[in-house]
Amino acid sequence: MRRSHVTQEEEAEINITPMLDVVFIMLIFFIVTATFVRETGIDVTRPDAQTAQQQQRPPILIAISKDGEIWFDRRRIDIRAVRANVERALAENPEGGVVILADRESITGLLVEVMDEARLAGAPSVSIASEQQE
Repeated sequence: MRRSHVTQEEEAEINITPMLDVVFIMLIFFIVTATFVRETGIDVTRPDAQTAQQQQRPPILIAISKDGEIWFDRRRIDIRAVRANVERALAENPEGGVVILADRESITGLLVEVMDEARLAGAPSVSIASEQQE
């Protein structure tokens, strides 16, 4: 009869497969539960307001620059495309309200048009972003 000899290197081996499984499950969990914040794509100087409030749920953001450009989801859009983009965003997030980030020097008429298009798209609420005054 032959006896097999086990070397010390073979005996000290650690199986890391279960650890890798746990790491991948944790990674999937964090990806699924992560909240992604969408940005508008431009920096806007918001006006100050004493009654400014923080919103609880992630909003649908639309930005209006001082040059009259409308930005949605990091791309420039036309006023005619606001309704379609808001409808698409509401399909993904039906509870989300629309927040318009209008520059302090933007045209008021354009702001009203964007608000109107967002309401026509079916947004449950339309707000204007401002800085909270200290």
